[in-house]
Amino acid sequence: MRLLRFAAAHRRTRPNDLLLGTILAFVAGAMNAGGFLAIGHYTSHMTGIVSAIADNLALGLFGLVGAGIALLISFTLGAACSAVLINWARRHARRQQYAYPLALESGLLIAFAGIGAVVPAASAAAVTALLLCFVMGLQNATITKISGARIRTTHLTGMITDVGIEFGKLVYGRIVRFLDHPPLAADSRKLSILLPIVGMFFVGGLVGALGFKHIGHAFSLPLAALLLVVVSPQLRPRQTAKP
Repeated sequence: MRLLRFAAAHRRTRPNDLLLGTILAFVAGAMNAGGFLAIGHYTSHMTGIVSAIADNLALGLFGLVGAGIALLISFTLGAACSAVLINWARRHARRQQYAYPLALESGLLIAFAGIGAVVPAASAAAVTALLLCFVMGLQNATITKISGARIRTTHLTGMITDVGIEFGKLVYGRIVRFLDHPPLAADSRKLSILLPIVGMFFVGGLVGALGFKHIGHAFSLPLAALLLVVVSPQLRPRQTAKP
């Protein structure tokens, strides 16, 4: 628990970047896989949504085209909201610059559970899909800003590509030992960040799928609580020394 106090701190280090990245990858994996069971949509990766827009446009399914565009816009607005909150806080509340968007994400996950509890599933699907896309855009932009674009948490394509590149370098590095070629080393530090995040996204997806299968929308509440634990140390008023 003590480590979590520093996960969303405004002073960033490699260890707390990795800690926050793995936590957010777990949350994103859980909401992506669990959200699919809850509403029938994956909401964390825009590649599939943009492809679906193109496919549906070619097929003349204009209602689905409009729905896809709405999801794309919602994800974009989430990312924009993160940028607004972080840049505002950098000028007015530097200590809370990363806590604000993550606190908002926690609140939106609570709203997701509330919508699922009071609105019939068929009626809630469209609203909750838009809400989850906004949350995923918010989260991905936040960790992007925090890590200087070294970490993403809502989709794995780029990270798994980087893992493949480093493994390729590792294999080639072994081959060149037997050839008259300059040595080539894999970036072990990069792998030490990427592999835990990919692993936690998978674990989150498994846990989220099981949670949403047995509990439903309410499973987002423990995820919201986890985010609140992460950000609460930064949101508390700073204690001043007594004279």
